[in-house]
Amino acid sequence: MKKIVITAAAVVFVAASVPVLAQWPKFVPQGVPMKNGKVDADAPAPKAADGHPDLSGVWEITRDPNAPPPAQGRGRGGQGGGSPFGNIGNSMPDRKAPYQPWAEELMKKRKADNSKDNPDAHCMPMGIGQLNAHIYPRKIIQTPKELLLIYEASGTTVREVFLDGRPLPKKDDVDPWYNGYSVGHWEGDTLVVETTGLMDDQWLDVQGSPLTSAAKITERFRRPKFGLLELDETIDDPKAYTMPFTAKMFYRFSPDTQLLEFVCIDKDAQHYIGDASKTAK
Repeated sequence: MKKIVITAAAVVFVAASVPVLAQWPKFVPQGVPMKNGKVDADAPAPKAADGHPDLSGVWEITRDPNAPPPAQGRGRGGQGGGSPFGNIGNSMPDRKAPYQPWAEELMKKRKADNSKDNPDAHCMPMGIGQLNAHIYPRKIIQTPKELLLIYEASGTTVREVFLDGRPLPKKDDVDPWYNGYSVGHWEGDTLVVETTGLMDDQWLDVQGSPLTSAAKITERFRRPKFGLLELDETIDDPKAYTMPFTAKMFYRFSPDTQLLEFVCIDKDAQHYIGDASKTAK
């Protein structure tokens, strides 16, 4: 079985250079619309048994299909002016998130330190902001009562989104998680996912835009056609930002791809240092 093993020092930078690989041989399943021998990405989006759009499948981050080509040197993804993976504010008119003063100062310090403390660089959970914008693919499994998002990045992370009508838990009833607690509902053909109960002091992007436990993240997923998934990710964190703001992301459907098994090993971790002979049996 193939595995990807990435050391702590390299993991932040590998996303820009490593091609997306497939653990299974390429195989296009039945039911995928074809045109002239190729997958018809412009075909209508499929419907699930309950009549809602079916978001299931493997999706890879891509540029806004309606945006002009990016200027030379700009990153991939987002609106064509850079990826929200590097800068969560790239979808804003001035390409800058509306930071509170302390949050902007912290981001600048993290950036000046070459993002060496990014959780992704230490094999720690990177959080929803970086997971959604990561170049590595993600897989969606949809049922009427639950939706699973499986991210190849960050040690193959799994998020559960409950669609069974339960409310978000009250703050005092839960322990915070890196990816929080997520519930979803349909508004027409848009799946709205709300997440609270997040761990404090997270990174929304590689440059270090902070996310606090006061945050609520609202994701709006739309599949306007077979080969395209759109996501509006709204960050509402009054502790770190002066107003809510939205990062826009776009994904292309990859019908012949499956996720790799991702293993991240922090070889510099202090807890590995010691005399193994004293504990060996």
